[in-house]
Amino acid sequence: MKTLVLGASTNPERYSYKAIYKLVNNNHEVVAVGNKIGEVAGIVIEKQPIKYPDVHTVTLYLNPIRQRDYYDYIIALNPERVIFNPGTENLELYNLLEAKGISFEIACTLVLLATEQY
Repeated sequence: MKTLVLGASTNPERYSYKAIYKLVNNNHEVVAVGNKIGEVAGIVIEKQPIKYPDVHTVTLYLNPIRQRDYYDYIIALNPERVIFNPGTENLELYNLLEAKGISFEIACTLVLLATEQY
């Protein structure tokens, strides 16, 4: 199951950074896109959106305003689900996803991993 961390950061204080580590430690395949190139837990963070094949889950770490630039990208990936982490809730994107038959959850990736619900 491949997960895209969208809004990835190399800052250890950021939740996207922690999520990458937890996903890798739980043997999930991870790809990442952020606002600057870097590396976390052996995962390269790309600056440009890449059309990764077979993305199962997109986990968002971008506020709703910054998400707008990625609507088409997320939909084009056609993931099974999108996770809206705390602070990323976005009714506009929920509606776009629903129209395309893409499921979403308002949840915390770190909590889902910790409770074995991921």
